[in-house]
Amino acid sequence: MDFLGTLIDLFLHLDRNLQELIGNYGLWVYAILFLVIFCETGLVVLPFLPGDSLLFVAGTLCGVGLLDPFLLSGLLITAAFLGDTTNYWIGNRIGLSAFSGQGRFIKREHIERTQQFYEKHGPKTIVIARFVPIVRTFAPFVAGIGRMAYGRFVTYNGLGAVLWVTLLVGAGVFLGDIAFVKNNLTAVILGIIALSLSPGLIEYWRHKAKT
Repeated sequence: MDFLGTLIDLFLHLDRNLQELIGNYGLWVYAILFLVIFCETGLVVLPFLPGDSLLFVAGTLCGVGLLDPFLLSGLLITAAFLGDTTNYWIGNRIGLSAFSGQGRFIKREHIERTQQFYEKHGPKTIVIARFVPIVRTFAPFVAGIGRMAYGRFVTYNGLGAVLWVTLLVGAGVFLGDIAFVKNNLTAVILGIIALSLSPGLIEYWRHKAKT
């Protein structure tokens, strides 16, 4: 299966894949989830990794006793915080000079879209962007490029990490036990992805309509 096919399978069968990871790796699954969230938020070349849907599915598995919700939340909040911090310093120290042109994953429109978020929301973008795929990965990078004061960045970064992980894992814990969600988890995951993408799509359509 090619890379795109593997990525699509990961998204469509995230519940099954995560349960298989738990079965195969046991407690090591916490380290795997930590690494995925850290890379999705911390490495500007990996914005396509699952974030919102992964947190929600992990929460549903906490609800049925396969994962510890407190340990998981603590680890993933730490991963999200460290990821954004790493991305901030990549932007601060290296910036766009390392990503000249139109790379495979670093696209000029992603940077521009994130800059528009900053123009509209200011430093709160660091918190708001947590719930918007693609922008979530580029927001700390752009904050570093713009030399946002590190103390201010840390405050918004910490708040955003706590809200993002707590709300989505918590939603998985409480909603995952509902029969409809259990029986239609793939559809629910796709719905979460669609809702996460919708703000960015709306902004894109608005921008297109103006041009």
